[in-house]
Amino acid sequence: MKKRLFTGCGTAIITPMNPDNSVNFSKFSELIDEQINSGVDAIIVCGTTGESATLSNDEHIEVIKCAVETCNKRVPIISGTGSNDTNYAATLSKEAQELGVDGLLMVTPYYNKTSQVGLINHYNYVADRVDIPIIVYNVPSRTGVNIKPETYFELAKHKNIVAIKEANGDLSSIAKTRALCGDSIDIYSGNDDQIVPILSLGGIGVISVLSNIAPKVTHDICKYFFDGDIEKSRNLQLEYISLIDALFADVNPIPVKYAMNLMGKQVGNLRLPLCDPNESVQKLLLDELKKHNLI
Repeated sequence: MKKRLFTGCGTAIITPMNPDNSVNFSKFSELIDEQINSGVDAIIVCGTTGESATLSNDEHIEVIKCAVETCNKRVPIISGTGSNDTNYAATLSKEAQELGVDGLLMVTPYYNKTSQVGLINHYNYVADRVDIPIIVYNVPSRTGVNIKPETYFELAKHKNIVAIKEANGDLSSIAKTRALCGDSIDIYSGNDDQIVPILSLGGIGVISVLSNIAPKVTHDICKYFFDGDIEKSRNLQLEYISLIDALFADVNPIPVKYAMNLMGKQVGNLRLPLCDPNESVQKLLLDELKKHNLI
């Protein structure tokens, strides 16, 4: 039986910045404490929401180190270590393991993309070089490559490839993956608007943007489902759909970071090429935060 990293809500946490756009490590530790105290089941660092694309290698390592030390084994820490360079992904993954993370989140290779055979070779190459669990991250809207259910079936044969973060938005494909793979690989929703649908197909949780601003709510959507109160879980999902839509009214993490600043969390600016949302998105976020009593 493969090791399960977590069940429930994992927060894809933002990376706060100082006024000079350096990483604000004291604020980062504060945010991690808030998330854990609010009941989330895991913290995912250096992902898309954490602006990993503009973190230097040294910053990436320091952010992981800070997260591991701050968490101190209270919940699992999972680090993004994906790359379109397989050798670099393997090197970064080994470094993250040495720093004490509980698992790795690895996005599919982007820009150069690859074939389905290339995906199998890429993930197996990295998985052969680490001794901790890997979550495969499929987000074709960003990477230009989609993982097919048959490819997941092959990847699930590796002992270290334990889960999927599925953000392709295709519930039919997710159902086929579940049918093919069964319990050989866990599935996490990568889209906050599809938590309950994916749980109903056998998913075990979500890697969430929403939980940056509503951690207890996101945790409870999962908890109610697993407790058998499907109606309560569904109703909570539907109640927050408009806020979720607002959080994706511009490129993630633009809206969530802006929303957190509206909430007084002082998480700083985005790094270029990301920038503040336009006035209509700003108003939408303000209205939604007020509607859900978050400000």
